[in-house]
Amino acid sequence: MNFNLITNAKAKIFFLFFCLIWIQTFAYSQNNVTITLRNKSIPVIDALREIEKQSKLSIAFNESQLAGKKATDLDVRNGSVEEALTGVLQGSGFTYRIKDGYVVIIPDTDSKTTQKRVTGQVLDENDEPLIGATVIVESDPSKGTATDIDGNFSLQVKEGDVMNISYIGYRTQKVVITQQNSYIIRMAPDTRLLTEVVVTALGIRRSEKALSYNVQQIGGDDLVGVKDANFINSLSGKIPGLNINSSSSGIGGASKVIMRGTKSIEQTSNALYVIDGVPVYNFGGGGETVFGSKGATEGIADINPEDIETISVLTGAAAAALYGSDAANGAIVITTKSGQAGKTKIIVSSNTEMMNPFILPQFQNRYGTSDQYLSWGRLLNEANFMGYDPKKDYFERGMSATESVSISTGTEKNQTYLSASAVNSVGIIPNNSYNRYNFTFRNTTSFFDDKLKLDAGVSYIRQDDRNMTNQGIYLNPLTSAYLFPRGNDWDDIKMYERYNPSRKIYEQYWPSGAATYVMQNPYWINHRDLRENKRDRYMANLGLTCFINDWMNVSARIRKDHSGNDYTEKLYASTNTLMTEGSPNGLYGITRTVDDQMYGDLLLNIDKELTDELSFQFNGGVSFSDIRSDAFVNKGPIAYGMEIAEGINEPVGIPNVFNVFQLSDSQTLREQNGWREKTNSAFASVELGFRNAYYLTLTGRNDWPSQLAGPNSVNRSFFYPSVGGSAVLSEIFTLPKEISYMKVRASWASVGLPFRRFLANPTYSWDAGNKVWVTKTHYPLYNLKPERTNSWEFGLDTRFLNGFNFDFTYYYANTYNQTFNPQLSVSSGWSDIFIQTGSVLNQGIELGLGYKNKWNKFSWSSYYTLSMNRNKILDLADDATNPITGEKFSIEHLDVGGLGQTRFILKKGGGLGDIYSTTDLARDSNGDIYIDENGDIQSVKINRLEDYINLGSVFPKSNMGWKNDFTYGNVSLGFLISARFGGVVFSRTQAAMDYYGVSEASAVARDNGGIVVNGGDHISAEKWYTTIGNGDAVSPYYIYDATNVRLQEASIGYNFPRKWFNGIADVALSLTGRNLLMIYCKAPFDPESVASTENYYQGMDYFMTPATRSFGLNLRVTF
Repeated sequence: MNFNLITNAKAKIFFLFFCLIWIQTFAYSQNNVTITLRNKSIPVIDALREIEKQSKLSIAFNESQLAGKKATDLDVRNGSVEEALTGVLQGSGFTYRIKDGYVVIIPDTDSKTTQKRVTGQVLDENDEPLIGATVIVESDPSKGTATDIDGNFSLQVKEGDVMNISYIGYRTQKVVITQQNSYIIRMAPDTRLLTEVVVTALGIRRSEKALSYNVQQIGGDDLVGVKDANFINSLSGKIPGLNINSSSSGIGGASKVIMRGTKSIEQTSNALYVIDGVPVYNFGGGGETVFGSKGATEGIADINPEDIETISVLTGAAAAALYGSDAANGAIVITTKSGQAGKTKIIVSSNTEMMNPFILPQFQNRYGTSDQYLSWGRLLNEANFMGYDPKKDYFERGMSATESVSISTGTEKNQTYLSASAVNSVGIIPNNSYNRYNFTFRNTTSFFDDKLKLDAGVSYIRQDDRNMTNQGIYLNPLTSAYLFPRGNDWDDIKMYERYNPSRKIYEQYWPSGAATYVMQNPYWINHRDLRENKRDRYMANLGLTCFINDWMNVSARIRKDHSGNDYTEKLYASTNTLMTEGSPNGLYGITRTVDDQMYGDLLLNIDKELTDELSFQFNGGVSFSDIRSDAFVNKGPIAYGMEIAEGINEPVGIPNVFNVFQLSDSQTLREQNGWREKTNSAFASVELGFRNAYYLTLTGRNDWPSQLAGPNSVNRSFFYPSVGGSAVLSEIFTLPKEISYMKVRASWASVGLPFRRFLANPTYSWDAGNKVWVTKTHYPLYNLKPERTNSWEFGLDTRFLNGFNFDFTYYYANTYNQTFNPQLSVSSGWSDIFIQTGSVLNQGIELGLGYKNKWNKFSWSSYYTLSMNRNKILDLADDATNPITGEKFSIEHLDVGGLGQTRFILKKGGGLGDIYSTTDLARDSNGDIYIDENGDIQSVKINRLEDYINLGSVFPKSNMGWKNDFTYGNVSLGFLISARFGGVVFSRTQAAMDYYGVSEASAVARDNGGIVVNGGDHISAEKWYTTIGNGDAVSPYYIYDATNVRLQEASIGYNFPRKWFNGIADVALSLTGRNLLMIYCKAPFDPESVASTENYYQGMDYFMTPATRSFGLNLRVTF
């Protein structure tokens, strides 16, 4: 006999019997009747009649016995019949019985003395036990208990008692004790917290339907599915209006994050980051441009994505208006995890990724070496074919391993969260590495009868990287790896150093020479030209909230963020002397940077329903921010006996001994610099709601920034207001049943951009060469105005057809009082001037269309995003005033940077992303390319501005994303397709490869016998490419459409049932991929990669480190 089968059969019979009893007992409530009673004091008889009226039930009672009895403090909202009856009869000496659809009110005599023990189990929405749920008797809170590891509880009660079952994140359930002795309670998630409430500016939680602006919120799970060392990149393609360009600095590199277009001529347009309501100074970023090759990471990349609960993206100025002078570029609001009451939860995850180059230029290896370093030689044969290919011979397989563990535990009074993680990675370029270690602790404690809540946390980060290279030619190994002569033996130069017995040191081996691009042996750069960062950072926060009553509280927060970084450069002897400042003995440099931020605020929060129809929410307070940065630089060549005076030479240092004592006294840069910014602020937000359908929101913020503290400044503070409204049409009108929710919204805001430091103060720099202070400074601005952005926004949010949702936003943002250097000649005594004029317009649309549904074991969720932005310069300087002379002047154009002869030139009517070429091929009177009698062509510089060739804009016309997730049982599948349409990019890498004859294009031209121009003229491939690819290149021939479509993310996984592991743990295993397939792209590099996060270098490729394709295995175990 199978005992297990009998036991299971008995269990099933008991379960069915129990369900029948439960159904019979509560049959009267199958009509989903709800009762609402909201009176401070009402006769019991009147209350019973009101229940009878609302429930359609018959209630029998003796009027004489109940006469004179009153029910007090009634506050039943959409409650059950039992809940209403219990509230009315509480303290009256009467109770009730329900039988066959009738309610009978009887004296509470037996129940007062008859006690019994009931048992029960508390389950979540997935029928999993809730551990640590609180179960108390409503009439006697001293009687209570908590559920055990299986969600079970036992309690001594009497019939008619009401049990309150509560658990954080779930709605409190009320259960009336009847004749039953066992109860199953299924808790429902508090949807007000999970879906209807979003985190907005300053960490304020607001009802989604009350928002007058667009806020997109995603959960932390979206960041850890397909991981990136810089979690910001995981947001790409998932939120309309948010454009993210990943860094070419490699793993952990800084990202360029733009919302609703570039707004400022000189200031940054990167988004503001906020952690748990506190604005965070995002130190780092940038990245060298033009010749330099030093990549950059950023402060926000230090955050462990496993610690993130949610991210709210505030794309519009109105959404971020409470941040005042930092609000114009939008904000990314990060809410971190805290401990949860109940069962201790441990999550262990391990992720391993392998990487290789994603998009590379097309190389040739069939034509050999000419001269010393070019590859315009003859076609190679089997005897001399070397077959060198940078993709397989130089690039390595990168690898990144991420290990993390987190622990969440606590009770309703005290919750604790701890986590630790490690990221260890090596890049696709030899000897490139990035490592990060995170440790986080957070504790939340309630005391004094839950009147006070203390939230404290601390994080420590240790990060180091080596040889983070983004682009350029100085110390960039890709230059020589790409241009290596194709007839030479690559294996020969893999032994990158050879011993020099006369100097008794190893020296670089590179027979090909430096040539135009300061080339060195790429392996020498990898292993003997070392650039390293080591950073220690800690963040500590403390928050205290005092709950004055259930609708008012006061909170205070303070946060400290401290970071110290050591950047060292060690260039070994025999490195190209242009890099070592002339020394054959090497170069050493150390830069110590300390960044420090202190932030604090005090807030009063009110959330009250003034009447049944009118709600009121107020958030107001004051804050301070104190940010400072200090750097100490000691950098110079190792002394090599340079003559410092007639007949006097410096001592010679020891090659490859890297310390400050070895450096040349006359050439060493010793520098100390820094800055400090302080801002005091007062702010307030008021929200009025009417009938849960109409909402009006007003905000205001006044900033007192230290940048205004000049000796003659006119202004001391700036005020930034906003106003918005929303109307929930589905609450106002009876819409077709296919539409379950519809809201319209509109908002206006006037916010600022952080302007350049010291504009109101004369400042003097140190001339390190002559060791004197420079006597000239910029002319200080005394009537400094905020660089304002006035933004209008209109939107529609709707849910329809049982699973669809659609969000649409139109915005119009004008940024004026642009603060920039007009590049005018100035009088003696001043170095330059700044003016405040000009206006830039950004307008566009954002839309999101989603669908989510479930059919038995199969579910599908899909979300499509589309955003379009148009950027236009309305004015540069039209009839502006010279602040020194008082004279009027106008500016027709402004050259703000670029690469070589490819320039970003600003013109009225153009855009901030427009690039122009200042060179072209010489042409005849018909506009055809001029070919002389020798068959040569030549490039010429264009002198007149009106003749510059407009190459297009580096900004996209639109961006699209389409994310899909499927599940069937325990199997999951997901993918994200992203696309960028329009815009152009420029590749000087391709130009250099063409000039050196190592590109596939140059080989194809040779295969075809040359290049055909002017409809029939033939030019040799070598003459053509050594002309258009020479020097800064003839830009029009290296402009590419930036349109691209890619499979950005994909994953497939399986969730192993807990029962497979004896109920100990949930185990999830997934295969992941990033940048798996480029579906469409015409550029020779990834158009979405950027070398720098600053303005006016987007779309420039100068030997950029290629983006990577990654494949990963992710294991996640939850105990």
